[in-house]
Amino acid sequence: MIATRRLLLLGSAAAAAAAWPGRHGTAQGTQQGTQDHAHPAPAAPAPRQPAPRDAYVYIGWPQDKQTVVGTRFKVWFGTRNFGVAPAGVTKVNTGHHHLIIDAPLPPPAEPIPNDRNHLHFGLGQTETMLELPPGTHTLQLVMGDAEHVQHDPPVVSKRITIEVRAARAPAVAAAAP
Repeated sequence: MIATRRLLLLGSAAAAAAAWPGRHGTAQGTQQGTQDHAHPAPAAPAPRQPAPRDAYVYIGWPQDKQTVVGTRFKVWFGTRNFGVAPAGVTKVNTGHHHLIIDAPLPPPAEPIPNDRNHLHFGLGQTETMLELPPGTHTLQLVMGDAEHVQHDPPVVSKRITIEVRAARAPAVAAAAP
């Protein structure tokens, strides 16, 4: 019985080797013009999830051109005509927020990066505490689907610019003699 299995396995391996393209790119025993199934073409990206044309996302606070005093501050965001669902959940007309800081929007058909300039809110959060150094910064929201890819059409907020100013240290009262 073991010998029979070995013969079957060897026969299968020999058949596969005969159909496999050799070093010169030709397959023995196959017709010309057939596709090499051992190396399939890369899969096309999954289709982007649809979004209603009137859906939008916005940054509620801070506002465009606002000066924020203190390097740690709250940012809150919302949607209209579109729902919020955690990452990994596929539900029609929903997604989760991604906050883009000081960076351009990523390509629409690629997953949104996850780094210091692309913050993911995959639990469905609608606010965060942000810490930025003093200076001028841009903030923009984009909704991502269950796989962190932008919808079609993309649901993207207006890009806002804020000025972050360090908070003044409290004055120390002089000790009385």
